[in-house]
Amino acid sequence: MILLTTLSGSTFYLNADFIEKVEELPDTTITLYNGKKYIVNESAEEVIKKIIEYKKQILNIPPLIEEGDG
Repeated sequence: MILLTTLSGSTFYLNADFIEKVEELPDTTITLYNGKKYIVNESAEEVIKKIIEYKKQILNIPPLIEEGDG
């Protein structure tokens, strides 16, 4: 689940596995497979980063080594 913020400022958790697409129309709109849509404060890029972090936690993928590390 990823934590998102509505346009009114309240937060909610969304199951990232149900996301079909993320668009900026200009507000970021998330469409689920069942057709339900959510408009959020986060940019599309932020939503994608949250999805990636969620998937890493689920799949237990270690972080990538960045230049200058180790």
